[in-house]
Amino acid sequence: MHHRHRSAVTRFFQFLGFAVVSAALVSPLVHAGEQKKSIAKKQQVSSANAKRAVALRKAAANTNAKAVRVAAKTAKAPTRVAFVPAKQSFGQIAGLHEVNDPLDLKSSVALVMDQDTHEVLLSKNDHAVLPIASLTKLMTGMLISQAKLPMDEPLTITQDDVDTEKGSRSRLTVGTTLTRGEMLHLALMSSENRAAHALGRTYPGGLEVFVAQMNAKARLLGMTDTRYVEPTGLSSRNQSSARDLATLVNVAHGDPLLRELSTSPGYEVAVGRKTLQYNNTNGLVKNPTWDIGLQKTGYISEAGRCLVMQAQVAGRKLIMVFLDSAGKFSRLGDAERVRQWVESTPTLAAPLHSARGGNG
Repeated sequence: MHHRHRSAVTRFFQFLGFAVVSAALVSPLVHAGEQKKSIAKKQQVSSANAKRAVALRKAAANTNAKAVRVAAKTAKAPTRVAFVPAKQSFGQIAGLHEVNDPLDLKSSVALVMDQDTHEVLLSKNDHAVLPIASLTKLMTGMLISQAKLPMDEPLTITQDDVDTEKGSRSRLTVGTTLTRGEMLHLALMSSENRAAHALGRTYPGGLEVFVAQMNAKARLLGMTDTRYVEPTGLSSRNQSSARDLATLVNVAHGDPLLRELSTSPGYEVAVGRKTLQYNNTNGLVKNPTWDIGLQKTGYISEAGRCLVMQAQVAGRKLIMVFLDSAGKFSRLGDAERVRQWVESTPTLAAPLHSARGGNG
């Protein structure tokens, strides 16, 4: 009995020892498993955090890249425009503007003379030979008028009439058809280059014959300083002097058609379904205080601003020539200065015998 009790106690302690040992063995494994799970979980969290961080960094990088690109688009380097000085006129190159005159005219060349007596009231570089720009059209118009060509004959603008000299624009597109009279009106009043070229091109014998006739007419009038190479004035090789131009104005003023067309304030022409309004390039013709019998303006950079006029001032019929004027409105300003000077100077008033007639 005692032996049996001891044996049971021994088995109890053996079982207890086994349980303790098992617990000791299982505990580290469970702990290790929990550690592994914890580590794995931490690794997952860390991996997720790392991925999130990478994603954030990529997003930030993209944002920065976009910001840089946007900045590159919006914050462009300042545009640098090269300074291109205005092209000097022939008169400026020759130093003609350095010559002073009592009226402080802005034109480097000027001539004012009495049409009847040929008395010179004012002269400044009047023998200088310079480009005359669209003053050329006065000779063009005079030849067309004197040729007695039919003014109702239709003329069509062609590619030959397009300006290749200066690249100037025109509302008379290739294919436009107007009468010769309309072309002449636009050439003299609005200085229409294609119209003037078409007039010369359609002259009997063609453009070459027409230009030759221009030069022949100049020689016939004693205009020894004058040379023409085309009928518009776009070429700087069309040149003359104030003296020669005064002669031309005097002769042209004798033509009623040239007087009428050159001083017309405005004119409308029908082109297809459109009606085009043209105005005079000389604003003085609309000024009621002026009595202008004939006029023509001109401009190319080589010539500066030019103006010739026949006008009645203080009872005298005057011929005025202004070449190479600096400034868009300075040629008109010079004409005003001359008029005020003549009107305010008693010795320049017309004598009774010459205060006759009008401009017709």
